[in-house]
Amino acid sequence: MSKDYYKVLGVDKGASQDEIKKAFRKLAHQHHPDKSSGDEAKFKELNEAYQVVGNADKRKQYDQHGADFEQQGGFGGGHTWEDVMRQARQQQQGGGGFSQGGINFDMGDIGDMFGDLFGFGGGGRSGRRRAQGSDIEVKVDLEFNEAVFGIEKELEVYKTSACKRCHGDGAEPGSEKKSCSTCGGQGVVEQIQRTILGAMRTRGVCPDCRGAGSKPEKNCTDCTGTGVKKQHAKFTVKIPAGIDDNQMIRLDGEGETAAYGGSAGDLYVRVRVKPAKGFTRHHQEILSEVTVSFAQAALGTHVEIATIDGQVELKIPAGTQSGKVFKLKGRGVPAIGGGDRGDQLVTVTVKTPAKLSKQEKKLYKELAGLHDEAVDSGGGLFS
Repeated sequence: MSKDYYKVLGVDKGASQDEIKKAFRKLAHQHHPDKSSGDEAKFKELNEAYQVVGNADKRKQYDQHGADFEQQGGFGGGHTWEDVMRQARQQQQGGGGFSQGGINFDMGDIGDMFGDLFGFGGGGRSGRRRAQGSDIEVKVDLEFNEAVFGIEKELEVYKTSACKRCHGDGAEPGSEKKSCSTCGGQGVVEQIQRTILGAMRTRGVCPDCRGAGSKPEKNCTDCTGTGVKKQHAKFTVKIPAGIDDNQMIRLDGEGETAAYGGSAGDLYVRVRVKPAKGFTRHHQEILSEVTVSFAQAALGTHVEIATIDGQVELKIPAGTQSGKVFKLKGRGVPAIGGGDRGDQLVTVTVKTPAKLSKQEKKLYKELAGLHDEAVDSGGGLFS
């Protein structure tokens, strides 16, 4: 039976590549064999799954062929666990990825992961790998029309960001930095480490200077030398026209800033669109309804229709049936990034009177008799 690689990684089949990568990193850290709670078999299974669905080209083949794809070679055309480990180690030493069957395997993600787990010296040849801050997700509420036409919103986020006193340097203003004595200013240290592959000489980030290669003579009094501090930050977010409920906007580098000169994560703005009275959205179409009387539907009329652009007049032809849909072209939602607007679809409901006066009953009976005569003769009152 074909393995469900999405199930192995705990993600949906429609998950993005970023979501797959995050799921793999989390589970690989949890199960790697050097941990007391580690599971080598599970770790290998996770890596096998990631080598397939973590690669866009291999993922397409897997989604298309399923079990047939699996017969073509697990890790990618005959590559074993040992091959992958060797390639990961080579990548950490500057060797890059590999190619099999016309498919390129980027070992960057898996190589960095193994660098974290086994100390291969993440960050390439130098082994100097700086920390990255966490991503942040915030929510912003929009009115229906704001989502349709776009708007700018002011957001305030309480997050870790560069210290204002030392500008992220970590040193007290006026003091100097000196070369780190532990790593000799290199930012990395070497050591012998035992792994499941045997003893290895590894290079890792210096624990004293955190990879900077230098240390302040006097730490900043506001951030105690970390270079970061929790503080409020304001952003102006441009919401594009046509954005839909639950969609997200990413602001690169506006997430949490890592300490000691590390880079910042990203800020994700999730949009929540408030429902609008009388309107429902379906992709680029706006759906609405209008109710007319039996007489209006039978004889025809003109009615006022509410749109997001204002009131417009809609012609209801004679003989209109309940459930008839009319299109108001160009009154819908624009596509994100530009393009023509969608349409507004108006569904007509013909209201049947629940209570009739004596005069109305008399008229409807007369009308019903005329209708029966017309049908018998092959005609119709409103044909």
